[in-house]
Amino acid sequence: MSSAQAVAKGGRRKYWHQLGSDIRKHMWLYILMVPGILYFIVFKYLPMWGVIIAFENFVPFSGVFHSEWVGMKWFQFFFKSNWTLYLTNTLILSFMSIILTFPAPIILALMLNEIRSLKYKKLTQTLLYVPHFISIVIVVSITYVIFGTQGLIGRFAAQLVGAKVDFLGDPKIFRWMIVGQNIWKETGWGTIIFLAALTNVDTQLYEASMIDGANRAQRLWHITLPAIRSTIVLLLVLRMGSVLDTGYEQLILMANAKNRTVSQTLDVFVYQSGIKNSQYSYATAVGLLKSIVSVVMIVSTNKIAHMLGEEGLY
Repeated sequence: MSSAQAVAKGGRRKYWHQLGSDIRKHMWLYILMVPGILYFIVFKYLPMWGVIIAFENFVPFSGVFHSEWVGMKWFQFFFKSNWTLYLTNTLILSFMSIILTFPAPIILALMLNEIRSLKYKKLTQTLLYVPHFISIVIVVSITYVIFGTQGLIGRFAAQLVGAKVDFLGDPKIFRWMIVGQNIWKETGWGTIIFLAALTNVDTQLYEASMIDGANRAQRLWHITLPAIRSTIVLLLVLRMGSVLDTGYEQLILMANAKNRTVSQTLDVFVYQSGIKNSQYSYATAVGLLKSIVSVVMIVSTNKIAHMLGEEGLY
């Protein structure tokens, strides 16, 4: 055995010894990790083997390993279809969500942070968290009741303009309705992370800035926002990884014959192809393309974050 191999073997032995010692020292912490690890193995990593059917003409009766291998057939089939419509609708809706929905929890968290009454602050937070726990089916039902032609806002708009306004069928309004629902439902819940980050801001900085004559807006811009900037960047990197994810439940529930040209996204296409039409291989191929784009977006956004001097995701 050469000296290099001996050093490497000694290093490995030392590593495993330190790991065993650390596990014995923090045994209960490692036990608490077990459910999370099992969750990711069972529901995240093991299903990755299913991407094999994207390259097959998958037949459930034959199984994954006995279905006909067709290579890139389904990818070529997708790019020969009207894929630009689905991609365009997905990107428009996703970037509208990033521009309007992503900053909303930050702004709301900053507003809540300025509330001095602890009881009023807790009451406000509780009320803002409630919509997160409401099913999207209920949210869509509320939307139909309020914005339908016979709804409160629908009738008010009709009286205002002198004609019926079809909020639910107009393609120009559809995306704004989707984004508005998401803002109402998830903004309050999204403030939790930012409020937690705001608790780490050193109060002495505020006191020193007040002595120097800084007003509330200046303290917000020069102290508060820089303190949570790393959290904002991290969440933005993660959000860019789901730029092609728009969900399908909400869009299917809100879709109708009039707004179908803007409600057809990649997620809806995957659902319709895989579940309704039983084209499992085709749907898997499209889903795999989405995953590849998501990885590229995360890596690219994280690289840009490093170039701007931020820590990023990794």
